[in-house]
Amino acid sequence: MRKLFDAIESGDQNARTELINGNLRLVLSVIQRFTNRGEFVDDLFQVGCIGLIKAIDNFDLKQNVKFSTYAVPMIIGEIRRYLRDNNAIRVSRSLRDVAYKALQVRDALASKNAREPTVNEIADELKVPREEVVLALDAIQEPVSLFEPIYHDGGDPIFVMDQIGDERNQDANWLEVIGIRDALRRLSDREKLILTMRFFEGKTQMEVAEEIGISQAQVSRLEKAALGHMRKYM
Repeated sequence: MRKLFDAIESGDQNARTELINGNLRLVLSVIQRFTNRGEFVDDLFQVGCIGLIKAIDNFDLKQNVKFSTYAVPMIIGEIRRYLRDNNAIRVSRSLRDVAYKALQVRDALASKNAREPTVNEIADELKVPREEVVLALDAIQEPVSLFEPIYHDGGDPIFVMDQIGDERNQDANWLEVIGIRDALRRLSDREKLILTMRFFEGKTQMEVAEEIGISQAQVSRLEKAALGHMRKYM
């Protein structure tokens, strides 16, 4: 394989063709995980081959990594891009562009800071509202079929629809809401603020700490204490 890559760098197109043909089984192994999406296998195979060709053209022999390790994510990325663009649920081009840029920024920030970035950090980097980033990322999520099997023990499979129920009109749900509201009223103002930001606004402990001017460890401690108080009151 190294000899073929050396030949490709010298402009040998026959070596490039040989390398592509020699790795078609890699494409076949990758597309197996996408065969339940309702797409034609031939189409997925062709798209996977595009990812393989991109991997061959961009692979750097100087990096201490196996070609398959480099190529598989490239193939998967190409197939996922195809599935997003050909989704039955149409998403506007501008929204998809924001989503793809957000994913790129997320990967760059995660690599730079060695941690998963917050939505606010991604929005600040893109200079767009936080709500737009959330909406864009939600829009490109692939829908899941109600008949998608989630468990199979040799008998009848359990589908997504088996795990879905409408509990909005049950009396127990109303009683739980009343109990939560009553327990929240018994907390201190700081505890109420932390729980509201964490569980109703979806903010991370780090974001809460920055907003109210304390450490993340303090937020974690206060949050744990507040939840303990709520359990006792309820």
